[in-house]
Amino acid sequence: MGIISEFKEFLAEYKVMGLAVAFIIGGAVTTLVKSLVDNLIMPIVGAVLPSGDWQTATFSVGNVKLGWGSFLSTLLNFIIIAFVVFCIAKFVMKKEKVAKK
Repeated sequence: MGIISEFKEFLAEYKVMGLAVAFIIGGAVTTLVKSLVDNLIMPIVGAVLPSGDWQTATFSVGNVKLGWGSFLSTLLNFIIIAFVVFCIAKFVMKKEKVAKK
């Protein structure tokens, strides 16, 4: 068995092409959801809060500066992306229960 046929077998067994496609689509979905959060959701949140641009908000303790606004923004992005992935999985699985394997 040659190295080329072993490589083809490896690609087929571990479904590498499907993984590559999922990775590329995941990157595109991440960019799309980040744009949704940054351009639609965050301006609404910023208008509700009195300080406005809360994504750059920091909390200083002595010489230590904690960027809580940036962390909160990243956390919100993660939650929205996770929810979108859940909805896509639910749709792809034909509305079957999404369960742990």
